[in-house]
Amino acid sequence: MKSSSSLNSRDDLVLVGRVVGVHGIRGSLKVSSYAESLSVYQAKEGLLAALPDGSVRKMTVLQVQPHGRVLLMTLEGVAERSQGESLIGSELFVDKACLPALEEDTYYWSDLVGLRVLDTSGALLGRLVEVIPTPGNDIYVVKGIQDGQTREMLIPAIGDVILKVDLEGKTMLVDPPEGL
Repeated sequence: MKSSSSLNSRDDLVLVGRVVGVHGIRGSLKVSSYAESLSVYQAKEGLLAALPDGSVRKMTVLQVQPHGRVLLMTLEGVAERSQGESLIGSELFVDKACLPALEEDTYYWSDLVGLRVLDTSGALLGRLVEVIPTPGNDIYVVKGIQDGQTREMLIPAIGDVILKVDLEGKTMLVDPPEGL
């Protein structure tokens, strides 16, 4: 999607979800959310949607509620199923300034994705490419090259493993468990 890559490169925006389907006949959307709280969808400035056709639209959320593994979302101006279907595949962004302040040693996923991941010896393990939420702790997916082969590591996001995050230096220092 052409527009989403340009929106992803903007430091003032955070990707918070993706439209994955519609629900009912009135255009309600099924949204796969990347946010922990529904409050990010209720920002006064609204959402920016990178649509499948490459355009970008500012949208206002009228209602949002959990529905199984997705959220059901009603948007202003989307009142029919066909209007909702045209939004499937859209990525949803909010202005970072609308997000709540974080506690110390807590980070937004969007700030972590792309960091270079180093082990305690200084060896580059790869780049953090994805965060997988789990009930106990998040899992960081790190992809890199080792012995000429692409390798993927799953690193638990716990204090004993994640030693330091340097957002300015765009690095993360880890002490992976034995066997990773």
